[in-house]
Amino acid sequence: MFVSRTAFTHLSRTFASSRGATRCFAAGAGQAEVVLVGCGAPNRGMGWYHAVQMLEGRCPSASLDYVIEPWFLGGGADGPGGAEFGEWAKDSTAKYGTVFGTSVGELPAPKQPRCALISGRTADNPRLFTECIAADCSTIFLEKPGAPTVAELQQMKDEAEAAGVGVLMGYNKNVCKYVRKAREFAAKTPGSHVTFVSNNTYEPTAASLGECFERNAEGMLKNMAIHELALLASFYDVTVDNIDSVVVDKEFSSMQTLTGPSGKDFTDFDKVKFTIKTKTGKSASVQADRCGGEVSYAKVSDENDVELFRHCMPDEDDKANVAVLEARHPGAMPYFFSQDPDYVTVKERVARKCALGEEAKDIATIDIAIAALSVGEYLTDLMKAELSADEAKEIDPAAAAVPTGVALDQ
Repeated sequence: MFVSRTAFTHLSRTFASSRGATRCFAAGAGQAEVVLVGCGAPNRGMGWYHAVQMLEGRCPSASLDYVIEPWFLGGGADGPGGAEFGEWAKDSTAKYGTVFGTSVGELPAPKQPRCALISGRTADNPRLFTECIAADCSTIFLEKPGAPTVAELQQMKDEAEAAGVGVLMGYNKNVCKYVRKAREFAAKTPGSHVTFVSNNTYEPTAASLGECFERNAEGMLKNMAIHELALLASFYDVTVDNIDSVVVDKEFSSMQTLTGPSGKDFTDFDKVKFTIKTKTGKSASVQADRCGGEVSYAKVSDENDVELFRHCMPDEDDKANVAVLEARHPGAMPYFFSQDPDYVTVKERVARKCALGEEAKDIATIDIAIAALSVGEYLTDLMKAELSADEAKEIDPAAAAVPTGVALDQ
């Protein structure tokens, strides 16, 4: 019988002898021993898809040796998704020898450089982060946004530095093809302007968006659009202190108060559009729409806002890969497939950093995460004030914690 609730040390003994297991404690020289913390449900959880890619051997420097899933191996085992997770864990153990458990604190000593991939609930991340440092992880791969608040993320950074632990972030759009191609085109086109457009596939209904608002209660600018804010922090020098002006497109942007499945009300944006200019002379725009569809893109425009270039995700090459993945994992979240190559790239670069000390090129650091989350908090206050105001009313910058000089669209 599959044992889903036993202690980690018992699981390791049980699973090491599982019939058909092809590996156990498999990380070898040149590989990172990966611990996935917070897997989530098959076909739904980002952690689950990270696991699938590593178990399939698509990240050769990352050996997924442990999965920590306290919910589906604990209180949620008999609830929705619990049976599916249990079956997947049983199959993964038999096929790969991966060890499943409920507590980071019960991990044995690492046999190779250990990398924690934390993909749990944002609210749990600070505690899980501390536990991973105590479990001898030399590198931590932290999924966005990293923590609920800037203060917590800063504390995590300080904690990691004191322990000599490297921290890299799961901002996969930093390595996306469509972002790279747009940046390259803009670099060769004087006077051009880049707009990053992020779309998702929620239904434009109160029920669908209400569920989204509740599940992503940190808010759109600290969740869905945080990837774009990380791009601005990584490549356009955007920090709160370096913002010269923000122009909000009020005709496009929308904020609603909706009821979630719990019966509680949540206020958030269903779509936003804004342009940021920095004191160092750089500028970029972001557009995000929860109901905008499956295609995201970056476009480059000239001084007169005439579009010169656009590259989409997925592009034609990506679509062929998407079709293969849809057949292999029916029912999984669509965005897993469109961003599949980028998830592989990020994990492989982080694993090579952990195992070999190589530079993790273009992978966001925790400093970028702090900058992005700070801008997300700042923009949330600004845009809520903007969209709550009368159309013709200029908001007092001090009232929305806006630095002097911020331009407000009339």
